Amino acid sequence: MHLLFIADPLETFKIAKDTTFAMMREAQRRSHTLAVCEPSQLSWRSGARVHAQVRELTLTGRADDWFTAQPPRPAALADFDAVLMRKDPPFDSEYFYATHLLEQAEREGARVFNKPRALRDHPEKLAIMEFAQFSAPTLVTRDAQEIRAFHAEHQDIILKPLDGMGGMGIFRVGPDGLNLGSITETLNRHGAQTVMVQKFLPEIVQGDKRVLLIGGEPVPYCLARIPQGSEVRGNLAAGGKGVAQPLSEQDWRIARALAPILHARGLLLAGVDVIGACVTEINVTSPTCFQEIHAQTGYDVARRFIDALEDAAASPGR
Repeated sequence: MHLLFIADPLETFKIAKDTTFAMMREAQRRSHTLAVCEPSQLSWRSGARVHAQVRELTLTGRADDWFTAQPPRPAALADFDAVLMRKDPPFDSEYFYATHLLEQAEREGARVFNKPRALRDHPEKLAIMEFAQFSAPTLVTRDAQEIRAFHAEHQDIILKPLDGMGGMGIFRVGPDGLNLGSITETLNRHGAQTVMVQKFLPEIVQGDKRVLLIGGEPVPYCLARIPQGSEVRGNLAAGGKGVAQPLSEQDWRIARALAPILHARGLLLAGVDVIGACVTEINVTSPTCFQEIHAQTGYDVARRFIDALEDAAASPGR
C-alpha cells in the first residue's frame, strides 16, 4: 500500500516514543511505501480533487537522521491506498477545517483513518457525555456559579479546558476552595469559554490508564501514567511515569462496551483514559503509547494496528 501520514513536522518527532513513527516503521517493514504532509499543505479548488504537497519518505533505521524525504510534490489524497490523520491536538479551527477537506477527499474516493466526521463528532473531553455510566461526576459549563456549586458538592475537583492536551491547563481545587475563583476566571475567560469540571479521583495515584482500541477490539495491555512527586497529573508530557500493565476487569468492561460503537463510526484507533473505574477522556485525534507498551510487555501494538489498517483499507466500507 501507499500510505499518506498527515502529521506534525517530522523534525519535531521524538522517535524513541512516537506512535506515528512506530506505525511508519511497521508499515515500511511490510514494504508499504510512505508519504507525509502537514495539515497546512492540504488544499482544494473547484473542478479538482483535494490534494497536498507530499514528500515521499524512507526510514533509515538510524536514531539521528532517521528519515530521508523527496522534494514536495502535489498529489491527490484519493490516489493513496490509505490516509492517516495523525495531527496532534489542539482541535482548533484549523483542525476543524482540515477534517472538512478530508471529508471531501473521502467523497472523491480517499480512505481516511480516523474518519474525518468521527473526529469532529468526538471531541476528546466531551465524548464521555455519551458514556456517562462509566464517567466520574462531571460538569461542562461556562457559569462560575455552577462551578462553585459543583465544588461545594464534591469538595475536591479538577478543572480543565476543553482544548488542552498533555495535561495542559489542568487545576485541582481541594476542600478549602483556594483560588477557585481565579482559576475559573482563567479557564472560562470570564464566561466566554466552556470548562470541564470533574470530581477528583484519588485512584490517580495508581495511574491515568490509556486503554487502546484498535479495529473495534481492545489491546490487552494499557499504559498507566502515574503522577510523580506532588504532581496531580499523570500525563507523560507533565512528567508522569508510564507503567504498562494488563487490563483490569473494569478496563475490559469499559473497553468492550465502547470499542464496537466507536469502530462502527469510523474510529479505527481510539485511546480511552481511565482513572480507577471511570472514563475521563476518549482520545481520537492521535492516540499514543504504542512504543511504551511494546517495550515493557513485548506486545507489538504497531503490528496490531497495521494489521487492522490493511484490513480496513481492503474492505469496501467500514
